[in-house]
Parts: sequence; C-alpha cells; structure tokens
Amino acid sequence: MGLSKDLVAASSTPLILSILNKGESYGYAIIQQVHDMSDGDISWADGMLYPILHRLEKKEWIESFWGKAETGRKRKYYRLCKAGLDELKLQRKQWKQLSNMISQLEGKQCSI
Repeated sequence: MGLSKDLVAASSTPLILSILNKGESYGYAIIQQVHDMSDGDISWADGMLYPILHRLEKKEWIESFWGKAETGRKRKYYRLCKAGLDELKLQRKQWKQLSNMISQLEGKQCSI
C-alpha cells in the first residue's frame, strides 16, 4: 500500500529540506534517496521534483550551483540556505504536532 498523493505532496518540502540538510545533492539523487527511504512507496518523477526545487529556490530556502559529476559531466546541485534550515525546523515542529494529535486520537471511536 503506497502513500496517498496528498500525503506525498504535503511531505515533499520537508523531505527535500531534510535531505539537503545532510549535504548538497542533485535532482536524480534526491529522487533515488526518497524512493529508497520509502521502500519504493514514493516514486517521484523529474516533472514533479524540479518545480518544487525551483519554488524552494525562489523562496531562498535552497540555492543551486553547477558542479561536475564523477563522469565529468556538468550537473546542477542544490544546497540548504540558512532560511531553509529555519523553515525545516518549523516544518518538523508542525509535523510532530500533527503526529501527536493523530496519536492522541488513535483508538477513539466516533459516536455517531
């Protein structure tokens, strides 16, 4: 059972910021890391990831730069900015708050 599209979409920003908090990366590596961490439940396509990266860059949460891959080919890398780290801390706090709320509701049944 995979994750719902809504949940995947809602989690994309904190996932990307968390990955870049561990170090700079490039698009394909981010896609692979998310796929591996989710045991294949989340499979992002380039067309989904790059608009998010551009949005995060526009908000100045991340920045991009050109570097060389091990093959010598040029590759666009992304890294977390200070504002992105602040945003990551805020989003982690919000996710924990939601998780705690859901945990508190577990086992409570609707009395309709």
